[in-house]
Amino acid sequence: MENFIGKKVIDFTVPAYKKDKLIEVSNKDLEGHWSIFFFYPGDFTFVCPTELEDLSNYYEKLKEVNCEVYAVSTDSEFVHKAWADASERINKVEYTMLSDRAMELSKFFGVLIEGEGQALRGSFIVNPKGEIVAYEIHSPGIGRSAKELFRKVQAAQFVDKHGDQVCPANWEPGEDTLEPGIDLVGKL
Repeated sequence: MENFIGKKVIDFTVPAYKKDKLIEVSNKDLEGHWSIFFFYPGDFTFVCPTELEDLSNYYEKLKEVNCEVYAVSTDSEFVHKAWADASERINKVEYTMLSDRAMELSKFFGVLIEGEGQALRGSFIVNPKGEIVAYEIHSPGIGRSAKELFRKVQAAQFVDKHGDQVCPANWEPGEDTLEPGIDLVGKL
């Protein structure tokens, strides 16, 4: 399996849907802020709306820490709009929903289910330089936690700002971090 840490997001331009508007999004839109690419198998499915709604509940908090969200499936931007019109959960979504009909993003991020034209559940945190700093990939039946994804964004931002410190398991902002060094060897 390919390692994505440090990999720069490819040049791309895709159609998208964002709260009653059809727009285009490109890799240039990632500049200057943190980003989450949130891949999911498909619109009008079962686990997906629960995840997108959960992520929607954290969207304001993510924006407060300079992080934008891009939900991605291989459905068209028109299907994204129809789903928002039909589903109370998806109608709440304020972040951008990318259409990856050409499957370029799904291939690049390693989540494309070959032969099915759908993506696995993949969450990728991208820094303002366009580099992947954290990711997780799930099989289609396993839903993700927006709360944990938000915590990971905060930890990634902390480590980016304080390179001499690292965040232990379950770290939350304001809690103690660790400074790697000889003094910690065998003490944890």
